[in-house]
Parts: sequence; structure tokens; C-alpha cells
Amino acid sequence: QLQLVESGGGSVQSGGSLRLSCAAIGFTLDDYGIGWFRQAPGKEREKVSCITRSGGFTNYAESVKGRFTISRDNAKNTVYLQMNSLKPEDTAVYYCAAKRGWDYSDFCRNFEHGLDYWGKGILVTVSS
Repeated sequence: QLQLVESGGGSVQSGGSLRLSCAAIGFTLDDYGIGWFRQAPGKEREKVSCITRSGGFTNYAESVKGRFTISRDNAKNTVYLQMNSLKPEDTAVYYCAAKRGWDYSDFCRNFEHGLDYWGKGILVTVSS
């Protein structure tokens, strides 16, 4: 079965850190850009970050710039989201998604369209 599996979520105090992982099961991530999304209760889903297939291009939501870092290890078939200086407003269910495509600068800008796989999500709770 082809799927993405998130891990690394949990509860942390404001100012703390977590690292989320997104692992591909049943397929290789080499040909896919990966994005992280989040959805807080009562709010719309928000794209948090994106990385192209080789890591050549990344982007971040303004709300997380300077605090979150996306990276990938294709040898481990895994993408990471390092989240530092967490705030209560970062509390949400975080999802990773994969989209097949080449490395180019606009890939992440249009990442929301034509996604191939979604993970089931993982909860991150930041307490004040």
C-alpha cells in the first residue's frame, strides 16, 4: 500500500521544539516534492512549508519563517520539519503531502494543486 506516514508529534511547551518526520511507504520519494500542511480546530488548512525533489527549492509560510526548517533525506525516504520556538498558535494537526515533479522555483508556490499522496496527520499541541 502506498502511503505517507507522519511521526514526531506530541505536546510541548511554548518555546520548545519538535521534529516531524514524513516517511513514504511503498514508493520512493526521489521523484516527489513534499509539503507540510496544518489545520487547527475551526480554521482552514494552511500550507506550512514545501521542498522540491532534490531539496533545491523550499518555501515557508510567513507565520513560520525563521522558526521551521524543512529538509529531506532521500536515502531514508523521509522528509523532516524541524519546528523551533513553538507558539500556542502552532497547535494543529500536521499533514505531509507528496506531488510528483521536477525541481523548479515555482513548484512549491503551486504545490497545493495536483497532490498525489497525503498522510493521515499528526497532532502537535503547544501549551503556553
